[in-house]
Amino acid sequence: MGRKMLADGELDKAVAAEEATEAHYDFDLFVIGAGSGGVRAARFSANNGAKVGICELPFHPISSEEIGGVGGTCVIRGCVPKKILVYGATYGGELEDARNYGWEINENVDFTWKKLLQKKTDEILRLNNIYKRLLANAAVKLYEGEGRIVGPNEVEVRQIDGTKISYTAKHILIATGSRAQKPNIPGHELAITSDEALSLEEFPKRAVVLGGGYIAVEFASIWRGMGGTVDLFFRKELPLRGFDDEMRALVARNLEGRGVNLHPQTSLTQLTKTDEGIKVISSHGEEFMADVVLFATGRNPNTKRLNLEAVGVELDQAGAVKVDEYSRTNIPSIWAVGDATNRINLTPVALMEATCFANTVFGGKPTKADYSNVACAVFCIPPLAVVGLSEEEAVEKATGDILVFTSGFNPMKNTISGRQEKSLMKLIVDEQTDKGIAIALKCGATKAQFDSTVGIHPSSAEEFVTMRTVTRRIAYKAKPKTSL
Repeated sequence: MGRKMLADGELDKAVAAEEATEAHYDFDLFVIGAGSGGVRAARFSANNGAKVGICELPFHPISSEEIGGVGGTCVIRGCVPKKILVYGATYGGELEDARNYGWEINENVDFTWKKLLQKKTDEILRLNNIYKRLLANAAVKLYEGEGRIVGPNEVEVRQIDGTKISYTAKHILIATGSRAQKPNIPGHELAITSDEALSLEEFPKRAVVLGGGYIAVEFASIWRGMGGTVDLFFRKELPLRGFDDEMRALVARNLEGRGVNLHPQTSLTQLTKTDEGIKVISSHGEEFMADVVLFATGRNPNTKRLNLEAVGVELDQAGAVKVDEYSRTNIPSIWAVGDATNRINLTPVALMEATCFANTVFGGKPTKADYSNVACAVFCIPPLAVVGLSEEEAVEKATGDILVFTSGFNPMKNTISGRQEKSLMKLIVDEQTDKGIAIALKCGATKAQFDSTVGIHPSSAEEFVTMRTVTRRIAYKAKPKTSL
């Protein structure tokens, strides 16, 4: 069954050869996983004339091997509910700031966690139903149950009642996403992941968060913004490893400014259940008490139960599905998109990959996903948004001098509220081409074009078009700053 990944010129020939083989299948395409990528691929393939089936586990806000829901992680237990909680947490600081804007607010402002939680649940249920309607309107057949691949062209669906039904398909698409994982330390069963964090019955007045990625800093911001005490532990000197070091430092300062207790270069070694809560022991021997301990220590591709090894689909060491530039596996009829492939694990990237898949297989337009200049945001409070290379990456890849432009300032809103919280905007420019590296948009915008743009005043955004003075020049072949 195994074969080499397709080279650029081989794809059209392979697709044509398969189309020339007359065979009867139940579906042209069967998708396992109805998250953002799976639903997009199913709908767009159906719009191109394909007969499409898709399966997904029964709905529940907290996922497991047997429950999930149409909409997937992003809609049900990821981006959407998290952003709702971020909005809720932001009001804590807004109410504090409002006093200096003339609003007379009583000292005791009550926050009801359960009310916000119910509103969040109502919204994800609404979106879950919308995704089901999108599939139905595209004439995609939805099956509720767990899918596994039992042959190059066969999927077995175990339904809610335990019965198993098999379906054949000319093409099979894996879109099962990823699942949160916990480090194996004593007492790890007492900790929760982001799944449970979005559905806690009681608000955690004392929270310990382990991890330095975007999920960790976002939940630290959420719980602190709602009035909780938050201790954030991470292995590096700064959170958000992989982001620009200067921006990471600012995020750390702003987290501390909002009251989050940071514990850099510190991990956790043990959790113990007590009458007062969960006792947490750090790698430095310190003890902390918490109502909730969140492990935000990464996610693994959700592929273990798909039976892929038996069929011959190649996986990497992390369990991710190996694919070529067209999202095709080593088995010609089996494809994969999204977090299950562990490329860039963002919802918009999964959507892009799904669109490219539909164009390639059913649209007659072989299309590779373009991973250059993918923007991303961290919804800590205040948030961080980036696109392109960090300063460290730019220096590493440079072929000439790098110019760095920065603008750090106290936003107008804070001058009245009195909040001591800086904003930082940063442009990284290749001196040879004048093109922005950290702002390198698809259109190839140059620094001169930014400079010639009339900004919107008064706004923070205008800082991007008014940076005239180079903050620093980094000579070609200079070593990047030490990674923190």
